[in-house]
Amino acid sequence: MRDEPQVQTTQPQRHSLRLFLCGDVMCGRGIDQVLAYPCSPELYENYIRSAEDYVLLAEQVNGRIPRRNGPSYVWGVALDEFKRMQPDARIINLETAVTRGNDRAHRGINYRMSPENAACLAAARIDCCALANNHTLDWGRAGLLETLTTLQKMNVKTAGAGRNDLEACAPAALNFSTARLLFFSFGTVSSGIPPDWAATAHTPGINLLSGVSEQDASRVANQIAALKRPDDLVVVSIHWGSNWGYHVPDEQMAFARTLIDEAGVSVVHGHSSHHPRAIEIYRNRLILYGCGDFLNDYEGIRGYEQYRDDLALMYFADLQRTSGSLQALNLVPLQIRNFRLSYPSRQDMEWLQQTLDRQCQRFRTRVMFDSDRQLVVTHSTPAT
Repeated sequence: MRDEPQVQTTQPQRHSLRLFLCGDVMCGRGIDQVLAYPCSPELYENYIRSAEDYVLLAEQVNGRIPRRNGPSYVWGVALDEFKRMQPDARIINLETAVTRGNDRAHRGINYRMSPENAACLAAARIDCCALANNHTLDWGRAGLLETLTTLQKMNVKTAGAGRNDLEACAPAALNFSTARLLFFSFGTVSSGIPPDWAATAHTPGINLLSGVSEQDASRVANQIAALKRPDDLVVVSIHWGSNWGYHVPDEQMAFARTLIDEAGVSVVHGHSSHHPRAIEIYRNRLILYGCGDFLNDYEGIRGYEQYRDDLALMYFADLQRTSGSLQALNLVPLQIRNFRLSYPSRQDMEWLQQTLDRQCQRFRTRVMFDSDRQLVVTHSTPAT
């Protein structure tokens, strides 16, 4: 008997809830410099002392980048895809402090963009940001507080960081006409987050997990269950693991599956890797083990070219509103070029499709072309 797909390739009726998800949005450093209101470019890295130098590196590879750009510049053709796909919610991992403060963490690399340049989030109509990652406190707790205040003024919801531990672990609630979505954000030490960045009862910080064991997953599941209403949908966003490579550790698999088994989570939204990793569909729920970077200033940086971190993905997940089951998953490949998102060549899209499809096959998941510019993800159960 041939395998039967559980997730259909056809476009579902829009009684589903469509989420846009992506990986790391790193609008600081070089990208901040080409927007209209940049921070001071001074850096404290071993080899580069000015954020403007990242702009110059990128220009050596792909030509001149205009300066003083408006807030929509960085999104490029992603704005056209938003218009075409019409997601109900737009969720990102914001891996950049939003501050002009100078209370830097002494850790070598520090990302920040100015509060004025945070208007780029409004230009893409971002609804919610995960903040439990290893750059949120790059400019200290004062920088975190400015980040939270700025995003709140822009009506951008946040999860994963707060003024104390209760605020840091609280989910963001996104309300729709027939559904409520709870969005939780967790960081892990495996992604490079310093343990002392964890929020406490009296100290701002992030929602930090010391590990991702099944016991840790059960504790998270209990936290979700205490807040989840019967009809709620739940997304758990987690910053975990290494930056490079395609290996998915067994403990990540067990953690994600436990959240689905014990708390009915609809989506596990993993990130930290600078390139996309495998996708699993488990019990008709979505696990993204690594979404890759969506925006960065890495053009011109050498050393990991084989992973093609310039290629980004837009993830559009359609969830059944009452059950949270995955109805469809479509991916739109993009390319970071001149610090903005553009369409890649057909050759680059084929490379990304083939690479991701190969990594997904261990989970019985396939990534195939659905149109010239869109990929579709399907999953098969074993033959009986």
